[in-house]
Amino acid sequence: MVVLSIILGVLLIIGGISCMATPFATYLSTGYFVGIFMFVYGIAGLVRGFQKKAHALEIVVSVLAIIVGIISFVRPGTALVFDGVMLYVIAAWFVIQGIVSIVISFQMKSVSSGWFWGLIVGILGVILGIYSFAHPMVTALTAGLLIGFYFIESGIDLIVLAVAVDSEA
Repeated sequence: MVVLSIILGVLLIIGGISCMATPFATYLSTGYFVGIFMFVYGIAGLVRGFQKKAHALEIVVSVLAIIVGIISFVRPGTALVFDGVMLYVIAAWFVIQGIVSIVISFQMKSVSSGWFWGLIVGILGVILGIYSFAHPMVTALTAGLLIGFYFIESGIDLIVLAVAVDSEA
């Protein structure tokens, strides 16, 4: 198991470097992952729905997710639509997360002397979200870089954990 974890870690690092070398191509392939996610989500929802005799609406949503997942592979332009929608979802998430950080920092003002750091991070989050709405292509490049960075970090984490577990055994 240790060797497999190290191999997977190295593959993740190589994949991460590849993603960072081509961030826009990485971003453009995320739409296909959303399609796969929708398809798997729909199948799991159907199985869960029939097992627990769920409400008909849950089954309808699962069937729609399966259809959207299939369409993303049959019609190549659909994956690009997912990519475009994701840019605005990311921008909205930045704004919402920034607002939440601002609100929490003001709530922590009486409790913590470092409350202003949350305020600064919140303001930066809102600014980043607004910038992402205004310049979605920059967000696309950043998303590709972040995916690559995440792969590299996950690969290093797998290798370190594998070595740590092996040294304890």
